[in-house]
Amino acid sequence: MKIIVCVKQVPSRDAILRINETSSWIQDRDIAYDVNEPDSYAVEEALKIKEKFGGEVVICSLGPERVQVAIKEGLAKGADRGIHICDPALDNLDALAQARAMAEVIGKEGFDLVFTGLQSDDYGFAQTGVILGELLGVPSATIAMAVEVQDGEKSVRVKRELEAGWFQWYQMPLPASISIQSGLNQPRYATLKGIMNAKKKEIRKVTLSDLSISKDLLVPKQKIERVYFPVKSKKTEIIDGSAKEAAAKLVTKLKQMRAL
Repeated sequence: MKIIVCVKQVPSRDAILRINETSSWIQDRDIAYDVNEPDSYAVEEALKIKEKFGGEVVICSLGPERVQVAIKEGLAKGADRGIHICDPALDNLDALAQARAMAEVIGKEGFDLVFTGLQSDDYGFAQTGVILGELLGVPSATIAMAVEVQDGEKSVRVKRELEAGWFQWYQMPLPASISIQSGLNQPRYATLKGIMNAKKKEIRKVTLSDLSISKDLLVPKQKIERVYFPVKSKKTEIIDGSAKEAAAKLVTKLKQMRAL
């Protein structure tokens, strides 16, 4: 069984974030980066399935050179090899363009399962995995809380989290694309032996020239105009009049606030 896990490198939760000079995003100089948390659960689930059924786990990531650290973390945990989609022309893509670039690479690889984290800790759009499944032409499921490979590795049963504490079991044929929810499992730590072995594992680099995709299809359809910190403000209003009048005014204002 071949499982491709898409991972993203995001700013560390402990990083001190500053807005860049153009107010278009955070200043990415001199801050620490980590693997996106939901993606860590996706890697772990892929490794567990590999341990049960055999096969290969491939880590795929898109981004600048520093992204190789995230790929190597997956390799140190037990993944077999990595794919790094790296080209300055592929920076600052939206979810659709990212999915198009990854689908081009993953489609040529061949796969039984594609795992993504449910959403990224930076943008949080939760769109890339869904779009990826559509572009690859395979069934997809989101918010997965359990994944069970069945029927002699020909289908997969997925437990999806719904609203208000409800869950849905959904079965679909392979190949398939699944977005993993945080908390599905307990991600393992990389061992010293795993870290040493990761240095010998292949990380194939893919650039824009390797993709048979038009540059026009990689133009972002979505753009962040401005990033800013919320302005803290407060306002005190004194309600005068008798107790009965003040109570009536307070009730009216509370109703108006609720309507907003």
